[in-house]
Amino acid sequence: MEDKLGFRFHGGRPSVNFTATVGMRRTDGGFERLPDPAALGRWFTEAGLTPEDPPCTVADLTAARELREAVYRLMLGRLTGDPAAEADVATVNRWAAHPPPVTALHVTPEGLRARPASATVPALLAAIAADAVAVLGDAALRLRECADPGCTLLFLDTSRAGARRWCSMSACGSRDKMQRYRAAER
Repeated sequence: MEDKLGFRFHGGRPSVNFTATVGMRRTDGGFERLPDPAALGRWFTEAGLTPEDPPCTVADLTAARELREAVYRLMLGRLTGDPAAEADVATVNRWAAHPPPVTALHVTPEGLRARPASATVPALLAAIAADAVAVLGDAALRLRECADPGCTLLFLDTSRAGARRWCSMSACGSRDKMQRYRAAER
């Protein structure tokens, strides 16, 4: 059974990863990986968007979920060829218009690196929305949905051949390989 509390970062971009905060969308047992404001703060940190969990309110969580679902519907529509809902486009554009988080240079053992500074939830949501605009607006990007019928996670196919089928070979891909192996053994 899938870990319901663990976040998934197989999408290739922050906005795609953000849509993965709902698991197994098309099953009866679909589940929310952002059950409370603290989980939202933890997601921002684990996604590498900020060095520490920002303080999140219930209103922030509601806004984040609204943005996430608009991004998901737009990305799914791109896959299926369905027209974009104006309300979803407006939601993404409204958040993308907010100021993004501040980045700063940091000295690391590897040299100078740009790292995010502490950020507010609206700034972090703005960064996700701006990333979604870039993903959805770039026709060359190969947006895909995991081939596992129960998974439903989205990802960017960056493989040379453009033939990636799974959100992750270590999860869905290996599960499929094992099922095919067992079927062949029978």
